Amino acid sequence: MNKLWILTKQVYKQKIRSKSFIFMSLLYIAVIAIVAYWNTIANLIFNDEPIDIALVNETNVDIKTIFTSNDDLIFSYPEESIEVLHEQLESNEIDAVVTISELNDQLKADIATYTPLQLNAQSTISSYVDYASKIYGIQSLNLSANEAEKILTSQPIITMTNLNEKVSGKSEGEKTSGLFVSYIVGVVIFFFVNMYLSMITTDVASEKGSRALEMLLVSVKPGTHYQSKIYGVLLVALTQFAIIIVGAIAILSLKDVSSNAEVSSFSMVQSFVGELSLSYIIYVLVFLAFTVILFLIIGALFGSLVAKVEEASQVLTPAMMLLLVGFYVMISGMANPDTILIKVFSYIPLTSGMVMPMRIGATDISPVEPILSLAILIITVVVGYMFSLSFYKRSVLTYSTGGIIQKFKTVFKVTTK
Repeated sequence: MNKLWILTKQVYKQKIRSKSFIFMSLLYIAVIAIVAYWNTIANLIFNDEPIDIALVNETNVDIKTIFTSNDDLIFSYPEESIEVLHEQLESNEIDAVVTISELNDQLKADIATYTPLQLNAQSTISSYVDYASKIYGIQSLNLSANEAEKILTSQPIITMTNLNEKVSGKSEGEKTSGLFVSYIVGVVIFFFVNMYLSMITTDVASEKGSRALEMLLVSVKPGTHYQSKIYGVLLVALTQFAIIIVGAIAILSLKDVSSNAEVSSFSMVQSFVGELSLSYIIYVLVFLAFTVILFLIIGALFGSLVAKVEEASQVLTPAMMLLLVGFYVMISGMANPDTILIKVFSYIPLTSGMVMPMRIGATDISPVEPILSLAILIITVVVGYMFSLSFYKRSVLTYSTGGIIQKFKTVFKVTTK
């Protein structure tokens, strides 16, 4: 146990001090910061000035309450004629002239420009015109302003009644939150597993290729060396995950302080997480942990098969393909998480960590199904650990060439003689 702890600590210190670990941790935090401060960054980079739009109203609709100015669009109501406004367009005094008129009992909007508008500006103006058209249609029915406002702002009251007491139905908000969180979990699993699978495989392969492993195994059992790699890299993954979480909390806190917003980022996150159940969060963490452990076991086993580090990418290809398949299945579930494809892959251990949280959060499933999927994953991890530990002892000092199947055959052939 003392040797195991020494080797584990050595692996851990070596990895967290590496430039790649520091760079990737900073990169993840930088991505979170960019997402959180994107509006400010976009304004600094693009520095787009607001678009000046002159509105000419030839109807009896009060468009001043509809076309409201914002940071991107500034609306004005000049008294000049259309000809004068068009001259102002050519001289770049204004950017667009929107003329609201009537045609065949419908609202018509003519957008005149000298320089074509950007897509966002066009879409925003179109949405304003669409809303004004609804107001115009309601007023043509001789409704009062309050009646028209009530029609436009009325929202239905939707309740869900589930007559099956054995199955608790989720609300639309709970399913939407679960779907979004499941997508984030899938992305995290994909990138984390990708990185640490490659890390542990190349680490074992490099030691084996340099023959340093042969000298190390003189005083340390192969099983102890194998366990130290698994535990060390797992601690590195947990450390990086903790750094990312702390960094995200710090970034959101700084954003709240700098923006002085009435609604803080933390309260928004809390309201979002509030849609999730405690059992769902526990399931997500457990699936995430065991999926990472499973792929670390596969990575260590594959690393022991190769004779040099250059062959690491070759043996990693099948695991990478399975990981990619699970990721794309999870992406397909964003459109419809109730398909048979999602159900099948939610029970496959190599993909259940990305797919089953989506079913738990975004669908109404029996409590037995996630427990069964998790049990399959845990059993696979235990069996895989025992098999890879036994296989590692055979393969770690066996050198062979060829593909993966040939390498497995060579290991069994040499070690069973």
